Amino acid sequence: MIKSGGHADLPLHGGIVPKWLADRMMVMGTLITEALVDNFGSDEVLVRLSDPMWFQSFGAVLGMDWHSSGITTSVMYALKRGINSRSQDLGLYVCGGRGKYSRLTPKELLEHADRTGLNGDKLVDTSKLCAKIDNNAVQDGFQLYQHNFIVSNSGKWTVVQQGMNTETKTARRYHWSSSDLRSFVENPHSGVVGENRGRILNLTDTKARTTRDRVLELSLWDPEKLIREINQMKSPANQMIVMEGGKVAKPVQKEEIVRIPPPSFQRCGPFGEVLHNTNDRNIVMPSHHDVRAEDIDLKRLGGVLATAYTTRPESFEKLMLTPGLGPRTLQSLTLVSEIIYGTPSRFTDPARFSFAHGGKDGHPFPVPLKVYDESIRILGQSIEKSKLGDNDKTECLKRLHQTALYVERNCQTEVDFDKATAYERSMSPEWDGRCGC
Repeated sequence: MIKSGGHADLPLHGGIVPKWLADRMMVMGTLITEALVDNFGSDEVLVRLSDPMWFQSFGAVLGMDWHSSGITTSVMYALKRGINSRSQDLGLYVCGGRGKYSRLTPKELLEHADRTGLNGDKLVDTSKLCAKIDNNAVQDGFQLYQHNFIVSNSGKWTVVQQGMNTETKTARRYHWSSSDLRSFVENPHSGVVGENRGRILNLTDTKARTTRDRVLELSLWDPEKLIREINQMKSPANQMIVMEGGKVAKPVQKEEIVRIPPPSFQRCGPFGEVLHNTNDRNIVMPSHHDVRAEDIDLKRLGGVLATAYTTRPESFEKLMLTPGLGPRTLQSLTLVSEIIYGTPSRFTDPARFSFAHGGKDGHPFPVPLKVYDESIRILGQSIEKSKLGDNDKTECLKRLHQTALYVERNCQTEVDFDKATAYERSMSPEWDGRCGC
């Protein structure tokens, strides 16, 4: 099971996802979801969605802008369209959305609960509480504008919601998951994705337990008495009144006050800083639109390209016998296989997954529609055959991932980033490369 948490910069981008890409994202996203369900069960999809790094990589492999705030809206919209039409088969249901659609979440949850026998009232309360915690208890300058609640037939759930800071033109994405949830008010997030704005008021942090207790205690005080105590705190500048158990203690020097330390930070992978505790999985997405060599683990990318372009065809005989399958589609399928079978450590460089199907903003290259469609066809075919008991192509996808790992670990495969992107761009007309806003 993926244990996750996160923090990342998500620059706000305007524009819309063109229909030609939105439809393909829906199909590919649903196929990847189905592959996860078939291999690991529906609850595993919730665990993956609760991991910010996996989520960002997932959006990149679907052809969205690899780092922008729009990845949240577009991915969840694609999944809602695809998963809900097959909710009974997949055992999953997606509620909510952006803006006015987020406010439909309680209604959608209750309707789904009526169909499945889940406790709708409890799910609605959970949805509302997640939103209130992130909007009010974590005061970080971001106002929520998107809320998605994904629930499985087992009653487990994941929340993916996003807030906006209009002044800094950045977004923060929050992830919640019932799988790892210990408490709604103590380290509840499986991930927080957004710009590091320095110290914030976070009453959900473990170290804020004393503060929460004091806030509750103060709420029970007589208002007039509380005002008197506050006024005393304001007097001499070098002194403060410490309240212990509701009583006023002697004045002490400011230097004697033991302050609750802010959440600790550490670097995590090639991106960003960790928010909350050191076990979180966090990314900070850069502001530049283009994909750069420093955004990618070049050895990992080299393993993918070497697998696609130099591995002997007989290694994947069942796949290679598929009409029209060439090295470029194999490259995309290798990255798709990693999204399905990869472990958490594989998703620290989400930009690498844009080498599957490019990005709608043209970075690192335009979306190659012919390659994208071939990837959809072959992945869909492998899933359909596995339902009939023919698992050969599914096993081939697993071997693709395993082979890429082997090549990466045992060969000198660090790729020339400039040459790789130049090749993709030179082939873009042949592969029907397309951009759109």
